[in-house]
Amino acid sequence: MRKGEKEVKFIIDDANIKAIKHLYEYFPVDGVTTNPSILAKSKRQPYEVLKEIRDFIGEKADLHVQVVSKRAEDMVEEAGTILERLGQNTFIKVPTTAEGLKAMKQLSKQGVGITATAIYTPMQAFLAAKAGASYAAPYVNRIDNLGADGVSSVKRIHDIFQKNGLKTEVLAASFKNSQQVLELCAYGIGAATIAPDVIEGLIKNDSVKAAVDAFTKDFEGLCGEGRTMKDCLEK
Repeated sequence: MRKGEKEVKFIIDDANIKAIKHLYEYFPVDGVTTNPSILAKSKRQPYEVLKEIRDFIGEKADLHVQVVSKRAEDMVEEAGTILERLGQNTFIKVPTTAEGLKAMKQLSKQGVGITATAIYTPMQAFLAAKAGASYAAPYVNRIDNLGADGVSSVKRIHDIFQKNGLKTEVLAASFKNSQQVLELCAYGIGAATIAPDVIEGLIKNDSVKAAVDAFTKDFEGLCGEGRTMKDCLEK
């Protein structure tokens, strides 16, 4: 890796602990993002779910949790409760509205990690970065659904941060396929948060399976069915 380059963080966008444990077992994962809608799908108390996730991923892994309050002062107070219950390494997701920007400015002064969310435009992302956000989370697929180009919008946001010397990283969200993830990873964005089904799709490939099956068949033809390199030694 060249000087100044960083790895793209790979984050799970889900609150299902079973799915999270499965993905952690197989994939190189850096953390978990949640939002109120994701938590609602669990049909469990939010802190019960979030504490379970935090205990599993550990204190050092990224965990992103969103405030629900509408007023800036209430967002700041809510953020304090989240941090108290889930640890200081928890990123507070704040919607990028006028009240949200006001809350970001206050939380940033307190040294809180902030993830600016519900981003649909580069200007939202720029303002969030100026307000002190650690991450800005543009919705790739939702931007597409509005008739714009989600991937191009995220690249533009990344460039704006770089050209203005802003420390904020892009945390791209709302993916519908692996191609979107690939394009943004190749561009060098800061992080991508991805739903479990899309993560699984990143490695599923019929051609790969066919190649592995052919290797196995050829080897078993040489050494016998069920044999591997550990038990085909000459006797």
